[in-house]
Amino acid sequence: MPSKRTARSARRSGAAPGSAELRERILSATRELLRQRRFDTLSVADILTAAEVSRASFYFYFPSKQAVLGDLVREAVSQGQQAAQPWIDGKQDPVTALRAGVQDGARLWQANAGVLMAIVENWGSDEDLRALWLEQMNLFTDAATARIRSDPHACQRLCDVDIHAVAASLTWMGERLYYLAAAKVPPFDNEEVLVDILTNAWTSTLYGHPVTQPPTPPRPTTKPQKTA
Repeated sequence: MPSKRTARSARRSGAAPGSAELRERILSATRELLRQRRFDTLSVADILTAAEVSRASFYFYFPSKQAVLGDLVREAVSQGQQAAQPWIDGKQDPVTALRAGVQDGARLWQANAGVLMAIVENWGSDEDLRALWLEQMNLFTDAATARIRSDPHACQRLCDVDIHAVAASLTWMGERLYYLAAAKVPPFDNEEVLVDILTNAWTSTLYGHPVTQPPTPPRPTTKPQKTA
């Protein structure tokens, strides 16, 4: 009969190298729990039950539930960076690219509402989450700063204004409005309104002209038919 020490070692060795499947189960279970519950009401035990993993398996991959949230946040932010890429690249019309990025960002927030609302609601009270969220938001701010500095028209428009401060302000405004939309707070729960507001904020600040809707192609004119 194996000793208790041997049994513990066997469980640990079985949980440790066990591919990424256990880790992904923990992440998926937490993501699903956050669709229905607030992060501060979740315990590690809740995650263990939902993921159907042992406590030893959980702590092999994650030191805390905050670490699980951190990985989920990084995943969502990575998708957000992809959504912003057309404007960041500067290869498309900037206003069109901005609107597309804002709309994709709004839909990304809706798809990841539980995770992103959790970080927004908890980063102010947890040092690790604070460091994580500031780091992630700075990715957007730094990318926006570089993009604005590469645009002579935007630089001329801003004149002597601190470009990094402008980029940070626009980025954090987006975070707040996306959060309110995910929380179903009117009028931001209306995607069209949300996209219009954020697009106008960016374009008015950077280019000097608001754009509420993308331009509509003119309708073809038809000649009146002659009557006999």
